[in-house]
Amino acid sequence: MLFTKENQDSTQKNIPDNASQAYFAWGCFWCMEWIFESQDGVYEATSWYMGWDASDAEYTQVASWKTEHREIVRISYDPDIIDYATLIEFFWTQIDPTDPEGQFADKWFQYTTAIYYANPEEKEIAEKSKQALEASWKFEKPIVTKIVPVSEFFKAEEYHQDYYKKASTRYNLYKHGSGRAGYIEKNWKQRIEELESQWKESEASLRARLTPLQYEVTQNDATERAFQNKYWDNKDEGIYVDIVDGTPLFSSLDKFDSGTGWPSFSKPIDADHVSEHVDTKLFMTRTEVRSENADSHLGHVFPDGPKEAGWERYCINSAALDFIPVEELEERGYGEYVKLFEE
Repeated sequence: MLFTKENQDSTQKNIPDNASQAYFAWGCFWCMEWIFESQDGVYEATSWYMGWDASDAEYTQVASWKTEHREIVRISYDPDIIDYATLIEFFWTQIDPTDPEGQFADKWFQYTTAIYYANPEEKEIAEKSKQALEASWKFEKPIVTKIVPVSEFFKAEEYHQDYYKKASTRYNLYKHGSGRAGYIEKNWKQRIEELESQWKESEASLRARLTPLQYEVTQNDATERAFQNKYWDNKDEGIYVDIVDGTPLFSSLDKFDSGTGWPSFSKPIDADHVSEHVDTKLFMTRTEVRSENADSHLGHVFPDGPKEAGWERYCINSAALDFIPVEELEERGYGEYVKLFEE
């Protein structure tokens, strides 16, 4: 049995004892968790250190090059819903498999890429996937991603876990600033589009965890009734997140009473978290607002908001949102946003 720092953490998150595990290293683990956690059939993705034969590992040791650990993500998943080969497909589309020194702006052994296999079957799947990649994609350099057996691993510090949620603004800046986002766009866009239908959570799973109204609004572009929705008159302090995947979308600091009967905001909490699209339904031209990550329909934006805020009014369906009060931000993983209400 492998020595782990927290070997029994799965019971705390209601992960079945028979859940399968997969282990991947692809650079900074801040950028690794979200792509897996957004997949139907994945229970969780957590950040760990793997490698070397030390009795323990922690970030200051690893980052100071005193050990030979890689930053990895451990995926707990249901193989009846998502298989190991599909997880590897997700892995390839998020890395530069030709870099032997690390990933993008992060250089050193801890950031090098690897697929860790736990049995001969996983090894065979990984090797065939790598061979298929080499045969079908034209890279200027050889693919250097290692396929190696699972070794000792140690859980990373709590502040590294779910970093893309806890510090989404910094995470997005890092992903773009490091060069990772640009490389993925340039080299993997076609493959990502081919796999996109597999990446989106299944209809059955969404229907099971959303109310009928939440499903119709986010997935079928429905609109809830004015003055008869959960948050239109909510005056509590906090943030509003995507009901589908929890991405922060709007803040109560930017909410105002528009008199329309729907939650209205002068701006999103982060412009990168939403996207805008031309909507010509209902015999008119409007600007639809969708969440960037989950592609949830949120509502529309109109040019009749407060003058001092640039005239914009984001008219959003309550059914597309979950409200996180200020006093719950830290415990629910949104500690980064507490400072908004302290200024």
